[in-house]
Amino acid sequence: MSDISKFNDHLATGCTTIARAWAVERTDGLVLGFTDHDRALNIDGVAFQPESGMTAKAVVQSTGLSVDNSESYGVLSSDSISEEDILAGRYDRAEVRVWIVNWAEPAQRQMIFRGHIGELSRSSGGFRAELRGLSEALGQEYGRIYHPRCSAVLGDRFCRFDLGREGYAVELAVEAVEGDAKFQFAQLTGYQPRWFEKGRLRVLSGKAEGLFGVIKNDRILANGARSVELWQQIGAVVQPGDTVRLEAGCDRRAETCRMKFNNFLNFRGFPHIPGEDWLMSYPVRSGANDGGSLFK
Repeated sequence: MSDISKFNDHLATGCTTIARAWAVERTDGLVLGFTDHDRALNIDGVAFQPESGMTAKAVVQSTGLSVDNSESYGVLSSDSISEEDILAGRYDRAEVRVWIVNWAEPAQRQMIFRGHIGELSRSSGGFRAELRGLSEALGQEYGRIYHPRCSAVLGDRFCRFDLGREGYAVELAVEAVEGDAKFQFAQLTGYQPRWFEKGRLRVLSGKAEGLFGVIKNDRILANGARSVELWQQIGAVVQPGDTVRLEAGCDRRAETCRMKFNNFLNFRGFPHIPGEDWLMSYPVRSGANDGGSLFK
């Protein structure tokens, strides 16, 4: 007899030993387990802790395509979910799985929810997390946009460019930090000004390890040092001495794809699509009707 059959038989007895358990798996691979039982449970090698103070409201589910949802709330703790990690965005889009489980026989359980964390807020020593079900993805818009610039993200499965190639990424230590969003490097030479603009700065060590920011400005200062500024500060503190990785940036123009990355075969834009002036064109007996500008 399967575990689910045994679980159903247990429910049919009317005298049950039932608890709820939910696992939170962050995008960096860390898995945390929680339960409303008064003792720890071990399921598939994951320890589900009872003292976390984390609980969940009823799960709202339906048979249609509407989004299943719930809420979870609990107490901030340095041993489980800390305010620092929430502010750093380490729980954004974390996967959540919820079971009802026979705590006397943890192998007997049934999953009642699977999704990810949506909006997450914290206040007064606690946090509240919105849980969004798998059907949410069915409500998102997909498809390609007809635009002169590329729709791919540099290095993704559509772009196919390998950022590990020599000259397109560099790892080095931060030498100075200004305002939590501007970093200086004295020994970064061999790269053209603005080479990393629109690229990414990934933190490889320190409190912000695993986080990244998008580069707004990449400038060479008068003293020869290089200044890299992000669009917004990283959720955790980056200190001098922390190791970061700078990745080349792409403005998604066809010329940049061809000349900077030699990757035009994978360009996902439409550089020859007519501009807005084409909508104002009209037939004439002479001149070129090539979709170009009417105001020359």
